[in-house]
Amino acid sequence: MGEGKTLPTYFCRNCENPLALGEDIISKKFVGASGPAFMFSNAMNLVIGPKIERKLITGSYVVADVMCGKCGETLGWKYVETFHLRQRYKEGMFVIEKLKLTKKL
Repeated sequence: MGEGKTLPTYFCRNCENPLALGEDIISKKFVGASGPAFMFSNAMNLVIGPKIERKLITGSYVVADVMCGKCGETLGWKYVETFHLRQRYKEGMFVIEKLKLTKKL
């Protein structure tokens, strides 16, 4: 039986709190406030802020900022609701900025 590729675990760059698994990356083509960002289907050890309506590149959404559960660093956001059918796949997904992450195998 062949061995699968080992995917990294992503951690908070500030405090090394584990945040997400490589197998949960949906896309590496997102843009956050500090530049490139990754979309994850699941994330852990986060604090989710209040829901707010925000205009993003692809339209208006209800989102919630996400912060590291250990150090409180703002990392990105969670899509709560979209108003466009073509964007519905984003609901429940997490976008975390690449500059806020470090990864380990």
